[in-house]
Amino acid sequence: MPDQAWSQFCQALEKAGEVIASGPSGPLDQAEGYRYLARLTREMLYSCLDNADPDFPRFHELDLVKIGADNPDNVYLSANIRGDRTYRITGTRGTISYFSIGSKANRYAKDGTMASTGELSDADLTIAPDGSVEIIASASEQGANWLPLAPDSTGLVVRQTYLDRSAEVPGTWHIEQIGGPSEPGALTPEFLAKALQRAALSVHGTAATFAHWTRTFAARPNELPDFGQEMFQRAGGDPEIFYLHGYWSLRPGEAWVIETDVPDCPYWNFQLDNWWMESLDHRRRITVNKHTASLDADGRLTIVVAAEDPGVGNWIDTCGHLSGTALLRWLGASTHPIPKCRVVPLEEMR
Repeated sequence: MPDQAWSQFCQALEKAGEVIASGPSGPLDQAEGYRYLARLTREMLYSCLDNADPDFPRFHELDLVKIGADNPDNVYLSANIRGDRTYRITGTRGTISYFSIGSKANRYAKDGTMASTGELSDADLTIAPDGSVEIIASASEQGANWLPLAPDSTGLVVRQTYLDRSAEVPGTWHIEQIGGPSEPGALTPEFLAKALQRAALSVHGTAATFAHWTRTFAARPNELPDFGQEMFQRAGGDPEIFYLHGYWSLRPGEAWVIETDVPDCPYWNFQLDNWWMESLDHRRRITVNKHTASLDADGRLTIVVAAEDPGVGNWIDTCGHLSGTALLRWLGASTHPIPKCRVVPLEEMR
């Protein structure tokens, strides 16, 4: 039975490769696409096989796994749970700019959704005088720091967001089930087969979902419109965030200029992503946020996406790409400005 499960897993992964083959044909895009598939495979195997037990959950930090326009300012943590259990989450808030935790019904393997089933953010959090925090995640209300669970809840997602990486410290978090068994169960061939199947389906479902998003955004190139927030929330978005996704395409020597008002809010950022909706290399200038940006004299924001720094505005490096996706987030804002965008010769910006 295990040999058959492994064979089926490998065949399903090969099928997932068709998502990459159907994408852009350029060498860089294809290389990034298959690296993306390898990263997804690593993550889904860990999540579905080694860290899958909802009776003994562990928080896991995503390591170079970039999914659905991952935020370069974020420390993401995830854990597998069940909606009919009760969990205690303990830790320290730290000094990082923003914290939220959500319970999710992850259905990427089935229909490409990860709907929220409960949310708790900074605005709701009660912190002890020593900086410690205790959160109870359960179906029934459990006091001040209660994270609701639903019957179909399958996971928790923690977002910790930097404004200034040089000065802020993220929290530390631990999770345990209350009243669960004392020891995990033994590995069985049946569990292995189901875990491998879930992992392969999750790889395929995740890749297909965000390839569909990119094609949707490409219908309106070099814009950052409001495509409607429901699609983004159904895929696991933070309800506190207003998402402006887009697709960009430039010829050599061109720049994408983005100009917008900036709402009064605790955090915002812009980032550049590849075709697969992975944020570009964090070691390069691929993102800007409320802390790192320079605003115009009138308080507006100008971003210039180009292969070279024109010396004006907030330059974002295309990192050798001629096209890809992008995202502007407004977090906790009461208004959500839609940027004005244009493509100009890079020489005009100098």
